[in-house]
Amino acid sequence: MERFFELAERGTTPRREMMAGLATFLTMAYIVVVNPGMMAAAGIDHGAAFVATCLAAAIGSALMGLLANYPVALAPGMGLNAYFAFAVVGGMGISWQVALGAVFISGLIFFAVSVTGFREWLINAIPLSLKLGIAAGIGFFLGLIGLRGMGLVVDNPATLVGLGSFREPATLLSCLGFILIAGLVARGVTGGIVIGILATALLGIPFGLTTFQGVFAMPPSLAPTFLQMDLAGALGLGLVGIVFTFFLVDLLDNAGTLIATTHRAGLMNKDGSVPRLGRALMADSGGAMIGAALGTSTTVSYIESAAGVQAGGRTGLTALTVAGLFLLTLFLAPLATSIPAFATAPALVLVACLMAQSLRDIAWDDTTEYLPAIVTALAMPFTFSIATGIGLGFIAYALVKVVAGRAGQVGGAVWVIAAASALKFWLQS
Repeated sequence: MERFFELAERGTTPRREMMAGLATFLTMAYIVVVNPGMMAAAGIDHGAAFVATCLAAAIGSALMGLLANYPVALAPGMGLNAYFAFAVVGGMGISWQVALGAVFISGLIFFAVSVTGFREWLINAIPLSLKLGIAAGIGFFLGLIGLRGMGLVVDNPATLVGLGSFREPATLLSCLGFILIAGLVARGVTGGIVIGILATALLGIPFGLTTFQGVFAMPPSLAPTFLQMDLAGALGLGLVGIVFTFFLVDLLDNAGTLIATTHRAGLMNKDGSVPRLGRALMADSGGAMIGAALGTSTTVSYIESAAGVQAGGRTGLTALTVAGLFLLTLFLAPLATSIPAFATAPALVLVACLMAQSLRDIAWDDTTEYLPAIVTALAMPFTFSIATGIGLGFIAYALVKVVAGRAGQVGGAVWVIAAASALKFWLQS
């Protein structure tokens, strides 16, 4: 263990690594409640989605720990799961089997990119402002879904959206849950999101909104989703944009998380590059493909891994600890299925607020940088499509730079994505 994980070299111990793994797990454990609910909204069996979520997180985290030796945990990504369930399946009418096929193919492309030098070219060619805008936009998209789940945002024929009724017990309890979760997170309480979700669900019992189904049981069957992805359907020409969106967001999300966590852990090279980036991205792409085969949306590196880094995690042993805890969670299916949507919706809004923090790092003194980023961020929730937001952002970036007389600042990757997006919009109109 000492030689494989280089514990002494990184100034850590097995006990510290395991405690760091526990800290990371507690900050991201909400995914085993939230993700199955979203997959169920797409028509996937809830019990199978719960098992797929736990296994995808366990296998992905183990891959990261063993291949890259990083204290970074993986699980189905927030934002991408919402895109999968509400935009692709719900909005476009695509079956969840085909959508899983698109996730698998995007992971396969990601893997191919990870083992070549193309990964650095693509990551570096995309402007920082657009990366930040995409992160914030996904947060806003997630926030809209969360506010709708809380009952705060409802349909309005005159204004498109309107305020829900505070006379609804579920809406009031969701609001209380959000305040509780936000307060616990602000106080630095480990597992504050999980505590808030459970407390909100408990408050729903007297109102008949929560039905307690127990705590421990053998895991549900994975058969309804295992290897049910439709690869042939996903290879259809009309799904190219969906596959590209899964791929691009997965790439940017993982790259950003790896940069942030390795910097915080003191593992980044002096020139700012991330050591063993290829191995880390291989773990991410492998996790995405395995997750799709199991029956869940794209698996990504979690920024919540920073909690483990803060607790002293410096090696892959932290990630392996997280993997083991997700495997144990398989036996908590009754508890996870007892949590109603109004209790998990506040967590979506909180995660949305955290993701929106990326806007602070945009170059606000440069119109050609902040304007495309804001177009990207606003377009995602208002068009209810991450793909559309990304496309409009790249088009805006290229054209604004040209009109401003700074076309030389537009990289080749930006032109390619902008042109492909413009063609897609033209054909769809």
